[in-house]
Amino acid sequence: MSSSRILPLLAGALLAAAAPSLAVAAPAPSAPLAVAKAASTTRIDPTFWWVGMKNPKLQLLVHSPGIADSKLTMAAYPGVTLEGTQKLESPNYLLVNLTIAPDAKPGKLKLNFTGGKTKLKYDYELRARNTTDKSRVQGINSSDFIYFLMPDRFANGDTKNDVVKTMRARTVARDSMYSRHGGDYKGIEQHFDYLKSMGVTAIWPTPVVENDMPKASYHGYAVTDYYNSDPRYGTTEEYAQFVQKAHQNGLKVIHDVVLNHMGSYNYLFLDQPAKDWINQWPNFTRSNYNSSALNDPYGSKLDRDLYNKGWFDTTMPDVNQSNPLVATYIIQNFIWWVEYTGLDGYRIDTYPYSDPKFLMDWGKALLDEYPQLGMFGEAWVGSTAQQAFFARNILPPVDGFKSNLPGVLDFQSNYAIQDALKEQANVTKLYEALQGDWLYEDATRNVVFMDNHDMSRVYSVIGESLPRLKMGFAWLLTTRGIPQLYYGTEILMKNFSNPDGLVRADFPGGFAGDKQNKFTAAGRTLQENEAFTYVSKLGTYRKAHPVLQTGKLMQFIPQDGVYTYFRYNDQGETVMVMMNSSKDEKTVDGARFAERLTGFSTGTEVVSGAAISDLKTFKVPGWSALVVELKK
Repeated sequence: MSSSRILPLLAGALLAAAAPSLAVAAPAPSAPLAVAKAASTTRIDPTFWWVGMKNPKLQLLVHSPGIADSKLTMAAYPGVTLEGTQKLESPNYLLVNLTIAPDAKPGKLKLNFTGGKTKLKYDYELRARNTTDKSRVQGINSSDFIYFLMPDRFANGDTKNDVVKTMRARTVARDSMYSRHGGDYKGIEQHFDYLKSMGVTAIWPTPVVENDMPKASYHGYAVTDYYNSDPRYGTTEEYAQFVQKAHQNGLKVIHDVVLNHMGSYNYLFLDQPAKDWINQWPNFTRSNYNSSALNDPYGSKLDRDLYNKGWFDTTMPDVNQSNPLVATYIIQNFIWWVEYTGLDGYRIDTYPYSDPKFLMDWGKALLDEYPQLGMFGEAWVGSTAQQAFFARNILPPVDGFKSNLPGVLDFQSNYAIQDALKEQANVTKLYEALQGDWLYEDATRNVVFMDNHDMSRVYSVIGESLPRLKMGFAWLLTTRGIPQLYYGTEILMKNFSNPDGLVRADFPGGFAGDKQNKFTAAGRTLQENEAFTYVSKLGTYRKAHPVLQTGKLMQFIPQDGVYTYFRYNDQGETVMVMMNSSKDEKTVDGARFAERLTGFSTGTEVVSGAAISDLKTFKVPGWSALVVELKK
């Protein structure tokens, strides 16, 4: 899901692209307080919990017809204390507050609701934590290479779950860009070897939680049940198994989450616990999509409120995270997913749109339980300073906000690499994008990328030039940070993002009946194989050479259209990268780089394997990059 750049003029176009479900007739936007029929079933969130968590407090949200008038008693359970209950505005909800002592054992709490319209006995499960599987919650760092995909569009491994009759969208139509296409967990699992052949170490699927919206539910960014996998991908248990299988194959899993909003068919919106669980307006009000309001020293409260409390879309109600009960509900949910599945990291959609204090509390709570958990957020903004504001940085707090998010998606370097790869290239922007890294606590935790599901595919942006795309691959896999590759870029998938569905096409070969299978060399064209081979050679080289993962970076101001930088470490490894952004071959004098070349006499070009015997002068062909491993 796209947030937006800082420029307000782009807001309308971005929303049209990012929210294709705009026309869905959910609860009318002019009447956001509309409440559906009373709950007909009983549920408790979190669906279960664990003993031995660092935070002993647990808030249960009970949803059942008329439950608010019930009195709760709990059978004695060693180590668990019932602290009390709390009514909300809706008669169909009751909050239950528990304290779980460190010595409490796994088992079932006997909850007995009596005295009201609902008489209910409920066994609430407390589970044991998994402390033996060392592959769980490995974190995400600069040693990783992320493959970003849309599960519905990647591969269909189980046709039995294509249509779920209990859901609102009950068709599969691969000829429609907004319908479900049938991809699932099994489809991804069947192509683990394909991912590993490129040196990929981590998989980032778009959100896999339930998205039971009538239209455009395939993208996943309008959650309708915080505690359920979308069954068209597989069951919640099968998602946990998917994470485990990925780990067994040496692949980490990044869970894409949305904190700022939910889908309008979420039961928490259809039957709202209280009006203050959703940011309400007299009439439907959108966000202004401009994060500058948050730290503008001259800004207005109106603009801040519009940004943080305005709705992202008519079908995406804005969650009121300043309500501590709501904040606890969300925090517990994302702890639950980590503990249940062992996932390795979170990518946070529309990160800056959330309440600033909540973001600090959410980040602290997650990292208190899982210090190694990887986290990076989408901060689609217009400047390096604004981007750094939303990651750990050297900046002073602004209105009490001091980000504790380890890293962000690096949109600044994304703008720069796209400009550098166009025919009228400006490679200096790549230099400038990294020059601002002094603002971060650690910029190597940022995720670098060339394109994604919300923007035009880079191959189309640069005029379908394979030489220039290969330059982009070289930069992606050798610059600082965590590289992210959008699915299909390695096989030259193309198109522009107006509408977004055009850049979210099916991966050829992932679905029954596909005429071509581009997961195999035989199914790819010569050009596609050239692109795939280039990515694979660099990706596997990066995986085997720590210098490109954790090495220091030194860059030189570009001259004559050539951008040169070095990755080096204390173990004596050094890789030199020269990017020539013009169509003509350039001769580069190596004397300028003496502080990094001294001590080395030869080199090997990593992709071609060509020997380089002279480090005094370099010939860099037009629209190409040299990636040279230096040797003494």
